Parts: sequence; C-alpha cells; structure tokens
Amino acid sequence: MRSVRALASTALVGLTATAVTSCSLVGGGDDDEPTSEGGTPTEVVLVTHESFTLPDEVLAAFEEESGYRLEVRSAGDAGSLTNRLVLTEDAPLGDVVFGVDNTFASRALEEGVIADTDVERPAGAAAYDLETGDAADDLVPVDTGNVCVNVDDTWFAREGLEPPADLDDLADPAYRDLLVVPGATTSSPGLAFLLATVAEYGDGWPAYWERLVDNGAKLVDGWSDAYQVDFTQGGGKGDRPIVVSYDSSPAFTLDGEGGTTTSALLDTCFRQVEYAGLLEGAANPEGGEALLEFLLTPEVQAALPESMYVFPVRDDVELPADWARFAEQPDEPYAVDPADIAENRDAWLREWSDVTTR
Repeated sequence: MRSVRALASTALVGLTATAVTSCSLVGGGDDDEPTSEGGTPTEVVLVTHESFTLPDEVLAAFEEESGYRLEVRSAGDAGSLTNRLVLTEDAPLGDVVFGVDNTFASRALEEGVIADTDVERPAGAAAYDLETGDAADDLVPVDTGNVCVNVDDTWFAREGLEPPADLDDLADPAYRDLLVVPGATTSSPGLAFLLATVAEYGDGWPAYWERLVDNGAKLVDGWSDAYQVDFTQGGGKGDRPIVVSYDSSPAFTLDGEGGTTTSALLDTCFRQVEYAGLLEGAANPEGGEALLEFLLTPEVQAALPESMYVFPVRDDVELPADWARFAEQPDEPYAVDPADIAENRDAWLREWSDVTTR
C-alpha cells in the first residue's frame, strides 16, 4: 500500500520518511549479505515500499532479540515493489518483502518470487489471508485499511449542503467540481478507488467514470497531491471538499474540541491488506522467518496505527484513543477477487486512462 495514510497537516511531512536502522535504495542487492566467520548470516534484509516506518526502539528490539542486523531497502510504492521483485527473481533484493498489497499479491505469487513459509497467524490475522492459489498462505497479512472517499464536514455545514453518501452521489451535479482523486495509474489509493467502482458497477464502470469526469472530478498524480494540496482540510488551502483518502484519515483531522472535521464515507471503501513474505532464494531464510514472525508481534502491531496509519491485523491490540473513536471501518467494504485483478489490471488501467483523458 502503499501508500501513505492521511494525517493532520502537521504530520504529513514525515510520512515518506523511513525510520530504520539502516537503509539503501533498491537498485540491486548486495552480492553477499554479511556473514560470520563460520558463514552464518548476520544480517536480514527487508525490501519494502517507500512509506515503511516503525519506531527505532521497535526495530532495535528485533535486532536484540534475533541477533541479526536489520537492513531496510526501499523500492517505491506497492506496484513498483512488486515489479522489482519479479524483475530480480533470479537475484533477490533481500530476504523478506513487506508491502505487497491485495491488488498485486496474486502477481507476486504467480511469478514465484515468494518462498514457502509456515508462520503462525496470531488472533484475528487469518481473516486477512488471501484466498487464491495454493501458495496464498505464504504471504503473511500484516496490516489493513480501507481507501474511502472523505468529506470536509465543516465545508458542507458552512455551505448548507448535504454531503454525498455513496459512489452514485459523486456524479450528481450538486457536487460538481468538488471531488479530487489520485490517479489509478500513478497511486495505490487511486487504483483501489478504481477497483471500488469496478466492484460496484461491473462492466459499467467506464460509464461511471465518464460521469465523474463530466462532473468536474479533478485527477492528480498521488494521494499527497489530492489530500495535502487540493483537499480543503489537508493543510494546503485547497478548494475541493471531497477527496479519495483512507478510513483512518478522520483520526488526524481533530478540531481541538473533542471532534474531527472530516468523515470517511463508509459506503465507498475498498479494503487494502498489506502482506509480507520470504523471498525465494533469500540469502538468510532463517532470519527472514524470524522477521516475518516479528512483524506479527504485539509490539509491532501496536505501533502500526501511529507509525504507518494502518490498522493491525491482530484483534488483541488496543488502538490509540483517537483511532478507536474516529477511525471507523466499514462493515462491508468493496472487494475484487485477486485473481480477477491479476487478469484484468492492465486492461482496466488502459481503459481508465482512455476514459479520463478524452
């Protein structure tokens, strides 16, 4: 997922920072990972997306408990990450990958870049396992969240206009020129929103997008452009009070008086799940297994909301108070079968580009 989650404007700058014990950009892995004199690996390499961040003390705990030095290598967003893994299948970039989401997971499995693992799921995590292919269990669910349309409640109250409630409403002339959307070809939340429309309208989704465009929907490259620049509550003095963001976003737009200035429209949401897996051909598979298990510990899971703005997959982890109150999750988010995504993703994106650039 890429993908960063919506925050108050004061916290936005830190979203793409990577708080790790060591870091290098992925342009190719080292020829050999460090080993002891006896040839035992002393390092475990995590390949992940550009928004990965956990508290230093949490990462230090892994090193202390496991005895391995952790190196984190960044490889762009979820789509770029998956492509890198496939292109470097014969020379894996590390030991473990984190950040392949459910829109790209089937490709990673089909291309054979994920190795067999037997990681025990903690309470609640198995509910997010993939349900496609014999190797689906080899990708371990780590976090979840929903891409949802968000609205600026203060803007609608000031204008005396009832906010939209669902996807159909967004194409209503009452909301002309009010919506901003990250592009489906250039961002993870943009792709998720496209998939929500596929789930709702089936083969009729292109006609729906024609209606959105005709109604003045603004398309931008990514979530940061949409939320930080164009959204009226994003800190950039934007003029669009409707934005595609996340179900967690309202927990970061607090009004200082015990409330929040935004809402997520729970009938517009598409669920994203981020997975981790052991890479086929990993130099340190034992260390990789240890890291996979660590990502599911209560310490890591509890740090996810305020570090990466996502929900833990464990159901025995207490959420921060603001999340428990304002980051409401949908009961029935949209979903598209991962196999259908794998088969149709490229064609859908080409058609989306055609429709939105006419």
